[in-house]
Amino acid sequence: MFFRDKSDDKLQEECGVFGIWGHDEAATITALGLHALQHRGQEAAGIVSYDGNHFHSERRLGLVSDHFTKKGVIERLQGNSAMGHVRYSTTGEPALRNVQPLFADLSAGGFAVAHNGNITNALTLRNKLVLDGAIFQSTSDTETILQLIARSKSVGPIDRFVDALKHIEGAYALVALTDGKLIGVRDPLGIRPLVIGELDGLFILSSETCALDIIGAKFLREVENGEVVVISDQGLESIKPFYKVDERPCIFEYIYFARPDSIVGGLSVYDCRKRFGQQLALESPCAAEVVIPVPDSGVPAAIGFSEQAGIPFELGIIRNHYVGRTFIEPQQSSRDFGVKLKHNINRQVVDGRKIVLIDDSIVRGTTSVKIVELMRQAGAQEVHMKIASPPIKFPDFYGIDTPESEQLLASLKTIQEMQNFIGVDSLSFLSVDGLYKAMGHKDGRNHEKPAFTDHCFTGDYPTALKDNNIAWLHEPSQLAVRNEM
Repeated sequence: MFFRDKSDDKLQEECGVFGIWGHDEAATITALGLHALQHRGQEAAGIVSYDGNHFHSERRLGLVSDHFTKKGVIERLQGNSAMGHVRYSTTGEPALRNVQPLFADLSAGGFAVAHNGNITNALTLRNKLVLDGAIFQSTSDTETILQLIARSKSVGPIDRFVDALKHIEGAYALVALTDGKLIGVRDPLGIRPLVIGELDGLFILSSETCALDIIGAKFLREVENGEVVVISDQGLESIKPFYKVDERPCIFEYIYFARPDSIVGGLSVYDCRKRFGQQLALESPCAAEVVIPVPDSGVPAAIGFSEQAGIPFELGIIRNHYVGRTFIEPQQSSRDFGVKLKHNINRQVVDGRKIVLIDDSIVRGTTSVKIVELMRQAGAQEVHMKIASPPIKFPDFYGIDTPESEQLLASLKTIQEMQNFIGVDSLSFLSVDGLYKAMGHKDGRNHEKPAFTDHCFTGDYPTALKDNNIAWLHEPSQLAVRNEM
């Protein structure tokens, strides 16, 4: 049974998708790609392959390495085309029936689909479909897509898939496999990432470029916002069924979600995170003796802060990377036990010194409180905290598992109140404009035309949120579908 770690105060990853067409070792390549994307979801993993006659599916709770390195599992995934998914559930319980890719035998043939993101009108659609007689086998919003495809009156799997896309809203990067094609699509705003790679003349779809690196594939380009790419024996075809609008990728890919060695939107994620730290040092100077990252996501920003501020960088917190999802706690445990499983203080770096902690974000603040307490216990003379992103004040509905506003510390308290709650001598955040400047926008955020989806900081939701009773913040016609499709 899977238990989600309630002590983890980080934003939880969404999901990762991967697919390859025409490779003799398609399932093995897919497993390697999913392993590289494991940071995007650790609840479950699945692979579907096609051998020219039959589809084969293996879905498991747990990590890719728990199951898909076993010879028997890979051998059952026959065929030269495959796709896969790593999952963290933002909709649907962490049960095997929700593990993707989901597969269905439709009148147009077998169809497997995997999804990164969140469909913001999935519940509305699901209720209508159930009233119309649909029988759902999962609680995942991804199954809504299969149900829409099954009911489409269009001819052929591609046209039916595009027809289904016309009904869904929100953020999504999808990979689908039919008996003749591998399909990839990004939502009209390009909120969730998807890239195209090439290996030995064969095309690959992946959530991030780091999965291409592990298999020695070449990065070709990103799937454009609102683009459907169709890969087959005839090559790659591009379909654009939506009116073109300005792309607004999720800013959290750069702050936290993407692996630092990935390239997103033509930018090195690692370099962006270093620049966040540099900008933070410019905005919030601090008379500290040592810069300490909260590992692992705070490391690049701490390096940037250290370089800009001229304060030495030290690893004052050592993270245990081998803590599982569950752990037996002693009955008479201290309240710090959970965080001590993951973090141990390097006392020689901390004792008697004025330190500044660098982290990427604060969600509930509970882990920050415990880390600061451990720093005090280790003899820190002063503890300052700098956050390399703005305060998270609003929940996410696009595939990030953020709490409701009532559980977001920055939504409940002023920065001074947050400082008192966490127990630091000072607390500061990177400004929204500073975040944009670090991303190369010298004038900061363009409020008329923001370049990124940044609603967690600003409350500017770029799409309708029908299932959450939040009205349009933009004209519905902005995401209109072309009628001629």
